[in-house]
Amino acid sequence: MDITIRPVEPAEYAALGEITAEAYLGDGLLDYGADDPYLVHLRDVPRRAEEAEVLVAADARGRVLGGVTYAPPGNRWADIATPDEAEFRMLAVSREARGAGAGEALVRACVDRARATAGVTGIVLSTQPAMRGAHRIYGRLGFVRTPERDWYPIEGLSLLTYRLEFPAVS
Repeated sequence: MDITIRPVEPAEYAALGEITAEAYLGDGLLDYGADDPYLVHLRDVPRRAEEAEVLVAADARGRVLGGVTYAPPGNRWADIATPDEAEFRMLAVSREARGAGAGEALVRACVDRARATAGVTGIVLSTQPAMRGAHRIYGRLGFVRTPERDWYPIEGLSLLTYRLEFPAVS
């Protein structure tokens, strides 16, 4: 499948919000299902696009297949990043597009942005234990588990962490 990674356009905010919400709902990742308060954040693409960088994967016809929120160092959307790390969040791909490379292309785009930022030594992320497909992508791209950074944003929700370290430039 021919996939293009680019910044989300305002006309795509609602579609990406629904793709993201459905990915989390469909995979059973929200404790309260359709009533989970986190759905508001997953659907709020306008706010994320205003405060961070939201990227989409689009097919050859321009149809949005999925998206991700990229937080450069110091960005308010970063949960676990240190000042010399970038972070990405809310990686989601529509059910129909899964397995076609959109998720990996989105992660690669985040990695490329982080590598191109002066002073950045790595990129980090948090993920739920059940997100096994995403874990496989992270492993293929060289991310390593950082269990010492695992955290619990709310009671009962365990988030695993991964980091990709960038080689020092001499």
